[in-house]
Amino acid sequence: MSSPIIYWFRQDLRTSDLPGLLAAAATGRPVIACYILDEHSAGEHAPGGASRWWLHHSLEALAAELAQLGGALVLRRGAAPLELDRLIAETGADAVYCSRLYEPWANTLEEKLHAALDARGLSFRRYPGSLLFEPGTVMNQSGGPFKVFTPFWRHCRAGSPPATPRPRPADCVWFDGTLDGDSLASWGLLPTQPDWAQGWSSQWRPGSAGAYDRLQLFLAGPVEDYSEGRNHPARAATSRLSAHLHFGEISPRAVWHAAVGLAAREARSEQQVDKFLSEMGWREFSHHLLYHFPHIETQPFKPQFREFPWLGNEAALRAWQQGQTGYPIVDAGMRELWHTGYMHNRIRMVVASFLTKHLLVHWRAGAQWFWDTLVDADLANNSCGWQWVAGSGADASPYFRIFNPVTQGEKFDAQGSYVREWVPELALLPDRYLNRPWEAPPAVLEKAGVRLGENYPSPLVDHKAARESALAAYAAIRDADQRGNAPA
Repeated sequence: MSSPIIYWFRQDLRTSDLPGLLAAAATGRPVIACYILDEHSAGEHAPGGASRWWLHHSLEALAAELAQLGGALVLRRGAAPLELDRLIAETGADAVYCSRLYEPWANTLEEKLHAALDARGLSFRRYPGSLLFEPGTVMNQSGGPFKVFTPFWRHCRAGSPPATPRPRPADCVWFDGTLDGDSLASWGLLPTQPDWAQGWSSQWRPGSAGAYDRLQLFLAGPVEDYSEGRNHPARAATSRLSAHLHFGEISPRAVWHAAVGLAAREARSEQQVDKFLSEMGWREFSHHLLYHFPHIETQPFKPQFREFPWLGNEAALRAWQQGQTGYPIVDAGMRELWHTGYMHNRIRMVVASFLTKHLLVHWRAGAQWFWDTLVDADLANNSCGWQWVAGSGADASPYFRIFNPVTQGEKFDAQGSYVREWVPELALLPDRYLNRPWEAPPAVLEKAGVRLGENYPSPLVDHKAARESALAAYAAIRDADQRGNAPA
Protein backbone atom coordinates (compact mmCIF):
# COMPACT_ATOMS: atom_id res chain seq x y z
CA MET A 1 0.00 0.00 0.00
CA SER A 2 1.34 3.47 -0.89
CA SER A 3 2.37 5.85 1.88
CA PRO A 4 -0.30 8.34 2.93
CA ILE A 5 -0.12 12.12 2.61
CA ILE A 6 -0.92 14.40 5.54
CA TYR A 7 -3.06 17.36 4.58
CA TRP A 8 -2.47 19.95 7.29
CA PHE A 9 -5.42 22.34 7.54
CA ARG A 10 -4.54 25.82 8.78
CA GLN A 11 -6.44 28.99 7.81
CA ASP A 12 -8.09 27.13 4.93
CA LEU A 13 -11.00 25.43 6.64
CA ARG A 14 -12.86 24.28 3.52
CA THR A 15 -12.80 21.52 0.92
CA SER A 16 -13.82 23.51 -2.18
CA ASP A 17 -11.23 25.33 -4.30
CA LEU A 18 -8.38 24.22 -2.07
CA PRO A 19 -5.29 23.67 -4.26
CA GLY A 20 -3.29 21.73 -1.68
CA LEU A 21 -6.08 19.27 -0.93
CA LEU A 22 -6.79 18.83 -4.64
CA ALA A 23 -3.10 18.09 -5.25
CA ALA A 24 -3.03 15.55 -2.44
CA ALA A 25 -6.18 13.84 -3.74
CA ALA A 26 -4.79 13.77 -7.30
CA THR A 27 -1.92 11.53 -6.19
CA GLY A 28 -4.37 8.69 -5.54
CA ARG A 29 -2.67 8.05 -2.21
CA PRO A 30 -4.53 7.96 1.12
CA VAL A 31 -5.01 11.42 2.63
CA ILE A 32 -4.95 12.17 6.36
CA ALA A 33 -6.80 15.38 7.21
CA CYS A 34 -5.53 17.06 10.36
CA TYR A 35 -5.75 20.35 12.19
CA ILE A 36 -3.18 21.32 14.83
CA LEU A 37 -3.91 23.98 17.42
CA ASP A 38 -0.36 25.33 17.62
CA GLU A 39 -0.40 28.12 20.18
CA HIS A 40 3.32 27.61 20.81
CA SER A 41 4.54 28.60 17.34
CA ALA A 42 1.99 31.41 17.04
CA GLY A 43 2.96 32.88 20.42
CA GLU A 44 1.22 36.22 20.93
CA HIS A 45 -0.50 35.69 17.57
CA ALA A 46 -2.49 32.72 18.82
CA PRO A 47 -6.23 33.30 18.25
CA GLY A 48 -7.86 35.81 20.57
CA GLY A 49 -11.08 35.13 22.44
CA ALA A 50 -13.50 35.99 19.63
CA SER A 51 -11.44 34.12 17.05
CA ARG A 52 -11.36 31.04 19.28
CA TRP A 53 -15.17 31.05 19.33
CA TRP A 54 -15.25 31.19 15.54
CA LEU A 55 -12.52 28.55 15.20
CA HIS A 56 -14.49 26.07 17.33
CA HIS A 57 -17.56 26.33 15.11
CA SER A 58 -15.53 26.42 11.90
CA LEU A 59 -13.75 23.18 12.82
CA GLU A 60 -17.11 21.59 13.63
CA ALA A 61 -18.32 22.55 10.16
CA LEU A 62 -15.12 21.30 8.49
CA ALA A 63 -15.34 17.94 10.27
CA ALA A 64 -18.91 17.52 9.05
CA GLU A 65 -17.89 18.50 5.52
CA LEU A 66 -15.07 15.95 5.49
CA ALA A 67 -17.40 13.27 6.87
CA GLN A 68 -19.74 13.84 3.92
CA LEU A 69 -16.78 13.14 1.62
CA GLY A 70 -15.86 9.99 3.54
CA GLY A 71 -12.96 11.48 5.47
CA ALA A 72 -12.28 12.38 9.09
CA LEU A 73 -10.57 15.34 10.72
CA VAL A 74 -7.83 14.49 13.22
CA LEU A 75 -7.39 17.15 15.89
CA ARG A 76 -4.07 17.56 17.69
CA ARG A 77 -2.85 20.27 20.05
CA GLY A 78 0.80 21.24 20.42
CA ALA A 79 3.76 22.48 18.42
CA ALA A 80 3.06 21.68 14.78
CA PRO A 81 6.47 20.13 14.01
CA LEU A 82 6.12 17.71 16.92
CA GLU A 83 2.52 16.79 16.15
CA LEU A 84 3.29 16.27 12.46
CA ASP A 85 6.22 14.06 13.46
CA ARG A 86 3.87 12.00 15.62
CA LEU A 87 1.44 11.54 12.73
CA ILE A 88 4.26 10.58 10.38
CA ALA A 89 5.52 7.98 12.88
CA GLU A 90 2.00 6.60 13.47
CA THR A 91 0.99 6.33 9.81
CA GLY A 92 4.15 6.04 7.71
CA ALA A 93 3.22 9.21 5.81
CA ASP A 94 6.05 10.57 3.71
CA ALA A 95 4.59 13.93 2.67
CA VAL A 96 2.88 16.93 4.27
CA TYR A 97 0.78 19.25 2.10
CA CYS A 98 -0.69 22.57 3.29
CA SER A 99 -1.73 26.06 2.23
CA ARG A 100 0.74 28.90 2.62
CA LEU A 101 0.35 31.53 5.31
CA TYR A 102 2.04 34.90 5.11
CA GLU A 103 2.45 36.06 8.71
CA PRO A 104 6.12 36.33 9.74
CA TRP A 105 5.84 33.61 12.40
CA ALA A 106 4.10 31.28 9.93
CA ASN A 107 6.76 31.82 7.27
CA THR A 108 9.44 30.94 9.81
CA LEU A 109 7.56 27.81 10.85
CA GLU A 110 7.12 26.68 7.23
CA GLU A 111 10.81 27.14 6.44
CA LYS A 112 11.85 25.12 9.51
CA LEU A 113 9.41 22.35 8.65
CA HIS A 114 10.60 22.24 5.07
CA ALA A 115 14.25 21.94 6.14
CA ALA A 116 13.52 19.32 8.81
CA LEU A 117 11.38 17.08 6.58
CA ASP A 118 13.67 17.45 3.60
CA ALA A 119 16.64 16.31 5.70
CA ARG A 120 14.72 13.08 6.38
CA GLY A 121 13.80 12.53 2.76
CA LEU A 122 10.19 13.55 3.35
CA SER A 123 8.21 16.00 1.24
CA PHE A 124 6.73 19.31 2.41
CA ARG A 125 4.64 21.12 -0.18
CA ARG A 126 2.94 24.50 0.23
CA TYR A 127 0.16 25.74 -2.04
CA PRO A 128 -1.58 29.07 -2.59
CA GLY A 129 -5.22 29.53 -1.72
CA SER A 130 -5.55 32.40 0.76
CA LEU A 131 -5.02 35.33 -1.61
CA LEU A 132 -5.91 36.34 -5.14
CA PHE A 133 -2.30 37.18 -6.01
CA GLU A 134 0.75 35.59 -4.42
CA PRO A 135 3.24 37.93 -2.69
CA GLY A 136 6.29 38.32 -4.87
CA THR A 137 4.26 38.21 -8.09
CA VAL A 138 2.98 41.80 -7.86
CA MET A 139 6.01 44.08 -8.07
CA ASN A 140 6.64 47.62 -9.28
CA GLN A 141 8.75 48.61 -12.29
CA SER A 142 11.89 48.59 -10.15
CA GLY A 143 11.23 45.04 -9.06
CA GLY A 144 10.29 46.02 -5.52
CA PRO A 145 7.01 45.79 -3.59
CA PHE A 146 4.37 48.45 -4.00
CA LYS A 147 3.96 50.84 -1.07
CA VAL A 148 0.88 52.67 -2.35
CA PHE A 149 -2.47 50.98 -2.89
CA THR A 150 -3.67 52.56 -6.13
CA PRO A 151 -0.74 51.49 -8.36
CA PHE A 152 -0.70 48.11 -6.60
CA TRP A 153 -4.34 47.45 -7.42
CA ARG A 154 -4.02 48.89 -10.92
CA HIS A 155 -1.19 46.42 -11.55
CA CYS A 156 -3.30 43.54 -10.20
CA ARG A 157 -6.28 44.43 -12.38
CA ALA A 158 -4.13 44.84 -15.49
CA GLY A 159 -2.81 41.28 -15.29
CA SER A 160 -4.54 37.95 -15.69
CA PRO A 161 -7.61 37.52 -13.49
CA PRO A 162 -7.59 34.94 -10.71
CA ALA A 163 -8.08 31.38 -11.92
CA THR A 164 -11.57 29.91 -11.93
CA PRO A 165 -12.32 28.19 -8.61
CA ARG A 166 -12.27 24.41 -8.61
CA PRO A 167 -14.73 22.03 -6.93
CA ARG A 168 -13.93 19.85 -3.95
CA PRO A 169 -12.14 16.57 -4.70
CA ALA A 170 -14.76 13.99 -5.58
CA ASP A 171 -12.57 10.91 -5.58
CA CYS A 172 -10.16 11.44 -2.72
CA VAL A 173 -8.86 8.27 -1.08
CA TRP A 174 -9.02 8.87 2.65
CA PHE A 175 -6.78 7.20 5.21
CA ASP A 176 -8.84 4.48 6.89
CA GLY A 177 -6.60 3.64 9.83
CA THR A 178 -7.45 4.46 13.43
CA LEU A 179 -5.79 7.56 14.79
CA ASP A 180 -5.98 9.17 18.22
CA GLY A 181 -7.08 12.75 18.32
CA ASP A 182 -8.41 15.36 20.69
CA SER A 183 -12.06 16.17 21.06
CA LEU A 184 -12.88 19.70 20.01
CA ALA A 185 -14.62 20.35 23.31
CA SER A 186 -11.44 19.50 25.23
CA TRP A 187 -9.72 22.55 23.72
CA GLY A 188 -12.00 24.92 25.61
CA LEU A 189 -12.27 27.40 22.77
CA LEU A 190 -15.74 28.54 23.79
CA PRO A 191 -16.26 31.02 26.65
CA THR A 192 -18.22 29.66 29.59
CA GLN A 193 -17.97 31.74 32.77
CA PRO A 194 -19.21 34.14 31.62
CA ASP A 195 -20.42 33.21 28.17
CA TRP A 196 -19.83 36.62 26.60
CA ALA A 197 -20.56 35.13 23.15
CA GLN A 198 -24.10 34.18 24.06
CA GLY A 199 -26.31 34.88 21.06
CA TRP A 200 -23.48 34.96 18.52
CA SER A 201 -24.75 31.80 16.84
CA SER A 202 -27.86 33.70 15.77
CA GLN A 203 -25.67 36.29 14.02
CA TRP A 204 -22.89 34.17 12.57
CA ARG A 205 -22.67 30.83 10.82
CA PRO A 206 -19.02 29.78 10.67
CA GLY A 207 -18.04 27.23 8.03
CA SER A 208 -18.09 26.94 4.25
CA ALA A 209 -21.86 26.65 3.96
CA GLY A 210 -22.30 29.82 5.99
CA ALA A 211 -19.69 31.60 3.88
CA TYR A 212 -21.37 30.75 0.59
CA ASP A 213 -24.79 31.67 1.96
CA ARG A 214 -23.39 35.02 3.15
CA LEU A 215 -21.88 35.67 -0.29
CA GLN A 216 -25.11 34.85 -2.11
CA LEU A 217 -27.14 37.01 0.27
CA PHE A 218 -24.79 39.94 -0.35
CA LEU A 219 -24.84 39.58 -4.13
CA ALA A 220 -28.63 39.21 -4.16
CA GLY A 221 -29.22 42.72 -2.87
CA PRO A 222 -26.88 44.65 -0.54
CA VAL A 223 -24.14 44.92 -3.19
CA GLU A 224 -26.40 47.33 -5.13
CA ASP A 225 -25.92 49.87 -2.33
CA TYR A 226 -22.26 49.09 -1.70
CA SER A 227 -20.39 52.20 -2.88
CA GLU A 228 -22.40 54.59 -0.72
CA GLY A 229 -24.12 52.29 1.74
CA ARG A 230 -20.89 50.73 3.01
CA ASN A 231 -20.17 53.99 4.87
CA HIS A 232 -23.41 53.89 6.86
CA PRO A 233 -23.33 51.44 9.80
CA ALA A 234 -27.11 51.13 10.06
CA ARG A 235 -27.44 49.94 6.45
CA ALA A 236 -27.02 46.27 5.53
CA ALA A 237 -24.71 47.14 2.62
CA THR A 238 -21.52 45.22 3.41
CA SER A 239 -20.66 41.59 2.71
CA ARG A 240 -19.63 40.59 6.26
CA LEU A 241 -17.36 37.98 4.67
CA SER A 242 -14.20 39.04 6.49
CA ALA A 243 -14.17 36.26 9.11
CA HIS A 244 -15.05 33.63 6.50
CA LEU A 245 -12.12 34.81 4.37
CA HIS A 246 -9.72 34.95 7.32
CA PHE A 247 -10.44 31.35 8.32
CA GLY A 248 -10.37 30.25 4.69
CA GLU A 249 -13.93 28.94 4.66
CA ILE A 250 -14.32 30.38 1.18
CA SER A 251 -11.56 31.17 -1.29
CA PRO A 252 -11.06 34.79 -2.38
CA ARG A 253 -11.21 33.72 -6.01
CA ALA A 254 -14.62 32.12 -5.43
CA VAL A 255 -15.79 35.49 -4.10
CA TRP A 256 -14.12 37.29 -7.01
CA HIS A 257 -15.70 35.18 -9.74
CA ALA A 258 -19.14 35.25 -8.13
CA ALA A 259 -19.01 39.06 -8.01
CA VAL A 260 -17.61 39.42 -11.53
CA GLY A 261 -20.27 37.02 -12.77
CA LEU A 262 -22.98 39.24 -11.30
CA ALA A 263 -21.49 42.31 -13.02
CA ALA A 264 -21.42 40.44 -16.33
CA ARG A 265 -25.10 39.50 -16.00
CA GLU A 266 -26.28 42.82 -14.59
CA ALA A 267 -24.55 45.84 -16.14
CA ARG A 268 -26.07 48.11 -13.49
CA SER A 269 -24.06 46.22 -10.84
CA GLU A 270 -20.68 46.76 -12.49
CA GLN A 271 -19.73 49.92 -10.59
CA GLN A 272 -20.81 48.48 -7.24
CA VAL A 273 -18.95 45.21 -7.87
CA ASP A 274 -15.83 47.12 -8.91
CA LYS A 275 -15.86 48.99 -5.59
CA PHE A 276 -16.36 45.74 -3.70
CA LEU A 277 -13.42 44.14 -5.52
CA SER A 278 -11.23 47.14 -4.69
CA GLU A 279 -11.98 46.55 -1.00
CA MET A 280 -10.84 42.96 -1.48
CA GLY A 281 -7.78 44.59 -3.02
CA TRP A 282 -7.05 46.33 0.28
CA ARG A 283 -7.01 42.89 1.92
CA GLU A 284 -4.49 41.77 -0.70
CA PHE A 285 -2.40 44.92 -0.25
CA SER A 286 -2.22 44.44 3.52
CA HIS A 287 -1.00 40.86 3.16
CA HIS A 288 1.59 41.87 0.58
CA LEU A 289 2.84 44.63 2.88
CA LEU A 290 3.15 42.27 5.84
CA TYR A 291 4.99 39.74 3.69
CA HIS A 292 7.53 42.25 2.37
CA PHE A 293 7.75 44.41 5.52
CA PRO A 294 7.19 42.02 8.45
CA HIS A 295 8.13 44.65 11.03
CA ILE A 296 4.83 46.50 10.48
CA GLU A 297 3.04 44.32 13.01
CA THR A 298 4.97 46.05 15.82
CA GLN A 299 6.89 48.98 14.32
CA PRO A 300 5.70 52.00 12.33
CA PHE A 301 6.09 51.68 8.59
CA LYS A 302 7.24 55.31 8.52
CA PRO A 303 10.34 55.38 10.77
CA GLN A 304 9.81 58.96 12.01
CA PHE A 305 6.77 57.75 13.94
CA ARG A 306 9.06 55.86 16.31
CA GLU A 307 9.48 59.17 18.10
CA PHE A 308 5.80 59.96 18.37
CA PRO A 309 4.93 61.06 21.94
CA TRP A 310 2.20 58.57 22.79
CA LEU A 311 0.63 59.25 26.19
CA GLY A 312 -0.09 55.66 27.27
CA ASN A 313 -3.15 56.67 29.33
CA GLU A 314 -4.49 53.40 30.77
CA ALA A 315 -7.68 54.95 32.14
CA ALA A 316 -8.48 56.47 28.75
CA LEU A 317 -7.77 53.12 27.06
CA ARG A 318 -10.18 51.31 29.41
CA ALA A 319 -12.90 53.88 28.82
CA TRP A 320 -12.46 53.44 25.07
CA GLN A 321 -12.55 49.63 25.37
CA GLN A 322 -15.76 49.78 27.40
CA GLY A 323 -17.56 52.25 25.13
CA GLN A 324 -17.54 54.96 27.78
CA THR A 325 -15.79 57.86 26.02
CA GLY A 326 -18.75 60.24 26.01
CA TYR A 327 -18.77 60.36 22.20
CA PRO A 328 -21.84 58.35 21.10
CA ILE A 329 -20.61 57.07 17.70
CA VAL A 330 -17.35 55.88 19.28
CA ASP A 331 -19.14 54.21 22.16
CA ALA A 332 -21.66 52.58 19.82
CA GLY A 333 -18.83 51.02 17.83
CA MET A 334 -17.00 49.69 20.86
CA ARG A 335 -20.19 48.18 22.26
CA GLU A 336 -21.12 46.61 18.92
CA LEU A 337 -17.66 45.02 18.94
CA TRP A 338 -18.05 43.60 22.44
CA HIS A 339 -21.55 42.25 21.88
CA THR A 340 -21.11 40.84 18.37
CA GLY A 341 -17.39 40.29 17.73
CA TYR A 342 -17.65 42.67 14.80
CA MET A 343 -17.54 46.36 14.00
CA HIS A 344 -18.60 48.19 10.85
CA ASN A 345 -15.61 49.31 8.78
CA ARG A 346 -16.42 53.05 8.81
CA ILE A 347 -16.76 52.90 12.57
CA ARG A 348 -13.45 51.01 12.89
CA MET A 349 -11.77 54.04 11.36
CA VAL A 350 -13.63 56.42 13.66
CA VAL A 351 -12.78 54.56 16.88
CA ALA A 352 -9.17 54.03 15.80
CA SER A 353 -8.77 57.71 15.01
CA PHE A 354 -10.27 58.60 18.37
CA LEU A 355 -7.88 56.36 20.29
CA THR A 356 -4.72 57.41 18.46
CA LYS A 357 -5.46 61.07 17.77
CA HIS A 358 -7.86 62.23 20.47
CA LEU A 359 -6.44 60.14 23.31
CA LEU A 360 -2.88 59.76 21.90
CA VAL A 361 -2.85 56.08 22.92
CA HIS A 362 -0.47 53.93 20.86
CA TRP A 363 -2.06 52.17 17.90
CA ARG A 364 -0.63 48.85 19.12
CA ALA A 365 -2.94 48.99 22.17
CA GLY A 366 -5.92 49.31 19.84
CA ALA A 367 -4.65 46.55 17.57
CA GLN A 368 -4.25 44.23 20.55
CA TRP A 369 -7.83 44.90 21.68
CA PHE A 370 -9.16 44.24 18.20
CA TRP A 371 -7.10 41.04 18.03
CA ASP A 372 -8.88 39.68 21.08
CA THR A 373 -12.41 40.90 20.33
CA LEU A 374 -12.89 40.63 16.54
CA VAL A 375 -14.08 37.39 14.98
CA ASP A 376 -12.24 38.48 11.82
CA ALA A 377 -8.99 39.40 13.60
CA ASP A 378 -6.28 39.17 10.95
CA LEU A 379 -2.67 40.18 11.51
CA ALA A 380 -2.16 41.85 8.12
CA ASN A 381 -5.47 43.72 8.03
CA ASN A 382 -5.30 44.66 11.70
CA SER A 383 -1.73 45.98 11.64
CA CYS A 384 -2.07 47.85 8.36
CA GLY A 385 -5.49 49.26 9.21
CA TRP A 386 -4.35 50.68 12.52
CA GLN A 387 -1.19 52.13 11.04
CA TRP A 388 -3.19 53.66 8.19
CA VAL A 389 -5.45 55.53 10.59
CA ALA A 390 -2.59 56.52 12.89
CA GLY A 391 -0.72 58.02 9.92
CA SER A 392 2.34 55.81 10.31
CA GLY A 393 1.55 53.17 7.68
CA ALA A 394 2.05 52.67 3.97
CA ASP A 395 -0.24 54.85 1.88
CA ALA A 396 -1.54 56.11 5.21
CA SER A 397 -4.24 58.57 6.02
CA PRO A 398 -2.36 61.90 6.42
CA TYR A 399 -1.45 62.82 9.97
CA PHE A 400 -3.67 65.88 9.89
CA ARG A 401 -6.79 63.83 9.05
CA ILE A 402 -8.49 63.55 12.41
CA PHE A 403 -12.02 62.21 12.33
CA ASN A 404 -14.47 64.43 14.18
CA PRO A 405 -16.63 61.88 16.03
CA VAL A 406 -19.57 64.28 16.16
CA THR A 407 -19.70 65.05 12.44
CA GLN A 408 -18.95 61.42 11.56
CA GLY A 409 -21.99 60.34 13.56
CA GLU A 410 -24.20 63.04 12.07
CA LYS A 411 -23.10 62.31 8.50
CA PHE A 412 -23.07 58.53 8.47
CA ASP A 413 -25.78 57.81 11.07
CA ALA A 414 -28.07 60.70 10.24
CA GLN A 415 -31.20 59.03 11.62
CA GLY A 416 -29.37 57.88 14.72
CA SER A 417 -30.37 54.23 14.25
CA TYR A 418 -26.89 52.85 14.95
CA VAL A 419 -26.22 54.95 18.02
CA ARG A 420 -29.67 54.30 19.46
CA GLU A 421 -29.21 50.54 19.04
CA TRP A 422 -25.87 50.37 20.86
CA VAL A 423 -26.15 53.31 23.25
CA PRO A 424 -29.77 52.90 24.39
CA GLU A 425 -29.36 55.33 27.29
CA LEU A 426 -29.38 58.11 24.66
CA ALA A 427 -32.25 56.68 22.59
CA LEU A 428 -34.76 59.37 23.55
CA LEU A 429 -32.53 62.31 22.70
CA PRO A 430 -33.58 64.32 19.63
CA ASP A 431 -31.40 63.80 16.54
CA ARG A 432 -30.00 67.30 16.98
CA TYR A 433 -28.27 66.34 20.23
CA LEU A 434 -27.77 62.61 19.79
CA ASN A 435 -24.08 62.92 18.83
CA ARG A 436 -23.43 65.88 21.13
CA PRO A 437 -25.47 65.26 24.29
CA TRP A 438 -23.33 67.69 26.31
CA GLU A 439 -24.83 70.53 24.25
CA ALA A 440 -28.43 69.55 25.03
CA PRO A 441 -30.33 71.91 27.37
CA PRO A 442 -31.01 70.49 30.85
CA ALA A 443 -34.71 70.14 30.09
CA VAL A 444 -34.00 68.08 26.98
CA LEU A 445 -31.61 65.82 28.89
CA GLU A 446 -34.10 65.38 31.70
CA LYS A 447 -36.91 64.49 29.31
CA ALA A 448 -34.68 61.90 27.62
CA GLY A 449 -33.59 60.44 30.95
CA VAL A 450 -29.94 61.31 30.33
CA ARG A 451 -27.80 62.28 33.30
CA LEU A 452 -24.34 63.16 32.05
CA GLY A 453 -21.64 61.83 34.30
CA GLU A 454 -24.08 59.31 35.80
CA ASN A 455 -25.85 57.07 33.29
CA TYR A 456 -23.78 58.33 30.36
CA PRO A 457 -20.27 59.82 30.63
CA SER A 458 -19.26 63.34 29.82
CA PRO A 459 -16.70 63.51 26.99
CA LEU A 460 -13.26 62.22 27.94
CA VAL A 461 -11.64 65.04 25.98
CA ASP A 462 -12.71 68.16 24.16
CA HIS A 463 -12.53 67.54 20.41
CA LYS A 464 -10.97 70.87 19.51
CA ALA A 465 -8.32 70.71 22.22
CA ALA A 466 -7.53 67.05 21.45
CA ARG A 467 -7.21 67.83 17.76
CA GLU A 468 -4.76 70.65 18.45
CA SER A 469 -2.69 68.41 20.74
CA ALA A 470 -2.53 65.70 18.09
CA LEU A 471 -1.53 68.16 15.38
CA ALA A 472 1.19 69.57 17.61
CA ALA A 473 2.54 66.08 18.30
CA TYR A 474 2.55 65.18 14.62
CA ALA A 475 4.18 68.49 13.69
CA ALA A 476 6.95 67.87 16.24
CA ILE A 477 7.98 64.54 14.74
CA ARG A 478 7.65 65.95 11.23
CA ASP A 479 9.93 68.86 12.06
CA ALA A 480 12.41 66.56 13.84
CA ASP A 481 12.48 64.30 10.81
CA GLN A 482 13.09 67.23 8.47
CA ARG A 483 15.96 68.47 10.65
CA GLY A 484 17.43 64.98 10.74
CA ASN A 485 17.32 64.70 6.96
CA ALA A 486 18.63 68.22 6.34
CA PRO A 487 22.03 68.45 4.60
CA ALA A 488 24.96 69.30 6.88
